[in-house]
Amino acid sequence: MGERMSIYYDELEDYFIISNGELGVNYEEEIQSGIIILRDKKTDKGIGIGIRDFLEKTRLKSIELNLPFKISLKQV
Repeated sequence: MGERMSIYYDELEDYFIISNGELGVNYEEEIQSGIIILRDKKTDKGIGIGIRDFLEKTRLKSIELNLPFKISLKQV
């Protein structure tokens, strides 16, 4: 199986991050306006990507994910 990925979205800042698991201690390198590479401070390895103004850049109204399972919620 592949590496574990983490997805984070800050609605107030409209900032979307996809990373290889935990971010730990990192720094940001802006490679294009609003496009950020997150790098591990110790190894300098790229560990994620961040996109500022995500919904505006992608012209999405919301974020939806297709999960490999179904969820059924029932009120008790």
